[in-house]
Amino acid sequence: MNDVIRTARAGGRGARRALRSAPDFDMWPSLKRGIPECEVMDPARVEQIDDASMSILEEVGVIFRDEIALADWKRAGAKVVGERVYLDRGLVRDLISTIPSGWTYRARNPERSLPFGGKQSIFVPMTGAPFIRDLEDVRRWPTIGDLNTFHKLAHMSPALHSTAHHIVEPMDLKVSHRHLHITYSSMKHSDKTFMGMTTSGKNAEDVMAMCEILFGADVMEETPVTTGNCNGNSPLVWDETMLSAMRAFVKRKQPVLCSPFVLGGANTPASVAPAVAQLNAEALSALAYTQVIRKGAPAIYGHYLSTVSMKSGAPMAGTPEISLMNFMIGQMARYYNVPWRTSNLLGGAKTFDAQAGYESAMTMNAVLHAGANYIWHSAGWNEAGMHCSIAKFVVDAEMCQMGYRMAEGPRWDDFDEAMQAVRDVGPGGHYLGHPHTLENFERAFFMPKLFDNNSIEQWQAEGSVEITQRALARAKQLLADYEEPKLDEGIDEALLDYIARREREIPAVDELNTEH
Repeated sequence: MNDVIRTARAGGRGARRALRSAPDFDMWPSLKRGIPECEVMDPARVEQIDDASMSILEEVGVIFRDEIALADWKRAGAKVVGERVYLDRGLVRDLISTIPSGWTYRARNPERSLPFGGKQSIFVPMTGAPFIRDLEDVRRWPTIGDLNTFHKLAHMSPALHSTAHHIVEPMDLKVSHRHLHITYSSMKHSDKTFMGMTTSGKNAEDVMAMCEILFGADVMEETPVTTGNCNGNSPLVWDETMLSAMRAFVKRKQPVLCSPFVLGGANTPASVAPAVAQLNAEALSALAYTQVIRKGAPAIYGHYLSTVSMKSGAPMAGTPEISLMNFMIGQMARYYNVPWRTSNLLGGAKTFDAQAGYESAMTMNAVLHAGANYIWHSAGWNEAGMHCSIAKFVVDAEMCQMGYRMAEGPRWDDFDEAMQAVRDVGPGGHYLGHPHTLENFERAFFMPKLFDNNSIEQWQAEGSVEITQRALARAKQLLADYEEPKLDEGIDEALLDYIARREREIPAVDELNTEH
């Protein structure tokens, strides 16, 4: 027990204030959800979606724009006509039955390894933003230094279980070299798990090589150490770039998110249930292919969900239909007994305003009640993913702590002691000085650091500081307190040597790739 907690338990307002302000950067364990999943479909509707998806796979087919994948499918017994693959439902069911229902993610720091799947969930920051709203709340192009900043903030956020990968695009680096420095930044600035770039098959192979330097090939065979993302081109297309990256990860037994990219009403039917049926077919086709590549390899049912404004065609966040689709997708993933990914605190607002907050909170509540396992885009996302806001990032990270606490469910371990307190205090008394309160106050009710609950007079006396300014001040203080979890010197040198060699070998190309 640290001195701050010991003093706080001894009582006193000053001690309690010290506890609330004391830095605490210890990562929380995987969230073990203690609340029931929200299931909006009865078993007959689940089977209806399953049957509709299987019919799409059998009768409409899925395009695989990749010669290797087409040859793989032919060997697996699928019907292949040109680039279109027709998948028998029996074949699909046999293949996806070999996907593990859960595993443990190995982190650089073994104490930060994470059980995953079933009732276990993890929060992962956003990725792919081509702009940043920085420590002065200025929207601009990001640099590798900005990416380092986000990886440090993720490292210091207790409920963020991963540093992701390219939270922002480092525009000061050549595109063809970025994946090397992005991966190194994740490895260097945090000892949590991280994501691996899948912007091409060769890039994915570089990530696997760097993971082998960090962890060793034997560890990678035993358990996942990173996660890739492979986006489909909805409707019903998987391309060579994503499939080659998928093969690089799956051959090394590293999981990929099999993620149809849904813009509801634009690349799916303009109706919730049929959109889920199409998405489900797309995800199943990719999940099945992972098992063609390597049977028993871990894989995650993925998706990126947005609905499209029928006025402008712009993607929207936080809409009720997105919540409904998350509930339905959660049911389908559990029906197939595979872990699943969703997107979390998404905002479409251009600044960190009330719209961003409402959209984000709407989605977070839905994904937690939907029972998602890999909860991606959990910090920083705004402007439909066009920028990552440092202010929103640190507030979102605290929102993940609040969501974590809610999704754990109620605690019962102190019930008898609290009932005794009722008898001790009796009618008309108060509990503030009771031993049960002093023992439990720091865990009884979550106390946000970034939300202001003081009186209007106190708020005004302290400068009338609003949430964005408070969040940026918090981010600056976190960065001042950051302590790098040092890499082993030999591993660090080997990683830097690998990056230098690959930079000499890879032609410098300027183009932009993003993932969702």
